[in-house]
Amino acid sequence: MPIFARNVKGMTEILRRCTVGVAGCGGLGSNAALALTRAGVGRLILADFDEVEASNLNRQQFVQKDIGVEKVKALAGHLRAINPDIELSEHCCRISPESVAALFGEADLLIEAFDKAEAKKWLIESWCRAFPGKPIVCGNGVAGYGGTAALKVEQVGDRIWFCGDGESDMSLGLCSARVAIVANMQANLAIELLMKARSGA
Repeated sequence: MPIFARNVKGMTEILRRCTVGVAGCGGLGSNAALALTRAGVGRLILADFDEVEASNLNRQQFVQKDIGVEKVKALAGHLRAINPDIELSEHCCRISPESVAALFGEADLLIEAFDKAEAKKWLIESWCRAFPGKPIVCGNGVAGYGGTAALKVEQVGDRIWFCGDGESDMSLGLCSARVAIVANMQANLAIELLMKARSGA
């Protein structure tokens, strides 16, 4: 497709065959999903129980007309507006440890995009227990503004990665730029891992 004309040779063909799960479609998830769509990932599995609120618009990839709409539905519309050929599996539901395997079983890789630390913990545990060998890319420390040099990627074991500063709290609020940076770090790493896995690099 012309929209992927800037991809290097072979990249579009590889990413088109890939499926990425996105657990949570808020600040991290919506931004990461857009980046993955623009890169040419062929299928996304989206899951989130929430609806779009006005306070989400400062950092999440939604617009005024999305307020009151389920995040998964609104995000799917934006992704199809970028690439009408993308395959989307939409799950407007609350994710639980028991549902992780059923929701994301067809994903090659999972983007963790939850807000709360406890939820992040059980999601990682559930994913790793269900799918040994499949990578999970997590956000960890996105709040505030500035501090760009503190953002980093850390690998734990052979299939868990954390993107963020690993330290920030809510005292500096949540700001669009820093959330988007970390979400795009997650998407960038996901693309790298998918390319390596599928190309044998």
